[in-house]
Amino acid sequence: MRQPWRVAVVGGGIAGLAAAVRLRDRAPAGTEITVYEQSGALGGKLRTGELAGQPVEFGAESFLMRDPTGAESAAVALARRLGLAERIVHPTVGQAALVIDGGLRPIPGGTLVGVPGDLDRVATVARPAADADTDGGRPLVGPDADVSVGALVRSRFGDEVVERLVDPMLGGVYAGRADDLSLVTTMPALARTARVEHTLVGAVRAAQAAAPRAPGAPVFGTLAGGLSTLVEAAVTASGATVRRDAAVRELTATGTGWRLTVGPTREPELIDVDAVVLAVPARPAARLLAGPAPAVATGVGALDYASVALVTMVLPQPRLPELSGFLVPSTEGLLIKAATFFTTKWGHLRRPDGLALVRASVGRYGEEAHLQRPDADLATTVHRELSAVLGTPLPAPVDGHVQRWGGALPQYAPGHADRLAAARTALRATHPTLVLAGAGYDGVGIPVCVRSGETAAEEIITALGGSAR
Repeated sequence: MRQPWRVAVVGGGIAGLAAAVRLRDRAPAGTEITVYEQSGALGGKLRTGELAGQPVEFGAESFLMRDPTGAESAAVALARRLGLAERIVHPTVGQAALVIDGGLRPIPGGTLVGVPGDLDRVATVARPAADADTDGGRPLVGPDADVSVGALVRSRFGDEVVERLVDPMLGGVYAGRADDLSLVTTMPALARTARVEHTLVGAVRAAQAAAPRAPGAPVFGTLAGGLSTLVEAAVTASGATVRRDAAVRELTATGTGWRLTVGPTREPELIDVDAVVLAVPARPAARLLAGPAPAVATGVGALDYASVALVTMVLPQPRLPELSGFLVPSTEGLLIKAATFFTTKWGHLRRPDGLALVRASVGRYGEEAHLQRPDADLATTVHRELSAVLGTPLPAPVDGHVQRWGGALPQYAPGHADRLAAARTALRATHPTLVLAGAGYDGVGIPVCVRSGETAAEEIITALGGSAR
């Protein structure tokens, strides 16, 4: 009689938990699923805390409602699967601003992550280079090439468009710089049209035209009560055994699967399983892969990450603009790279007592030294810079929190997609029951992580040769 499958999910972030839910839904009945999380908290960058008696996100704030095809995103589908669809709420204020010359200017419309399809519309914040975006008689990007976003945009629109528009937009997502980030990975729609179009304006417009549109449909959503409810519901639905404070230190291939070495060096626990979903960031993944798949470990380990700190403050009746928040170009010389006015942006967070929730993001790739400051120093600096940008002294906060995320945001250098595909192909050929998921390999955002975890679960089911339910 065949024994039930034993599957280990290494990493208790949302990718790992989504994999566990999909395994429970699709793997044969009786499959034993165990989630190993080295910290004491599940959910990874999804973490809901509390300030002044109100739930507050200390990590990811929201998710995209639609995927690139126009269908509902993997995050929405998971929320629906977990019975949380009715908790999805949307921003009531969507307009954001840029900090330009120390003041706020609305982010111009008609751009693709800051790259304009109409140069006249961005003239209020950046002056595009004159006559640089000419038709050279061939596509902007070769069929198999990848370039940095900054290099492409600078060559066509000049420095100001990169520094005042594209860099802060990408910086808000990746805490990196446009000159270092891959076009193919961070802006895949533009990469596709750039392989056909001869001008960047043409490529942007083609990408915008190809994007599915649903007029009036909300772009972003979150969960009333906090995104940690998604984590808790996923744990329950997966039926998995959850091992917190359980660091997996080594993976060893056996004749029938994998042996995990778990726990401290002095008292290791050896656990045999049939398959492993490896849902941890690149560096710990590379360490675990170094034994069974050293070449794959080298490819995976090439991915680097930026660290950030999120400073959240509760302010008594401040005078805030009717904006969802603002982004800061690095050329402005501020510690803050982005700010969100939570109680302006999200109607469900507004309070009758007039208290306002404001969160600022601090830290860019290569500037980790700024994060060495004590929490109180970070909070004081953020408060001072917010006051300067808004042009009015903000009241002293009545509550606050500093959340540090070390190695949180992936930095996709040009060629990342090809390196990752090669690593996964090699791993699949030699060790099909060991699959990488989430942790920034496939992109950022909750939907991407959920989809990555679910895809990994399907690969495990296929590799083990069982019939999915």
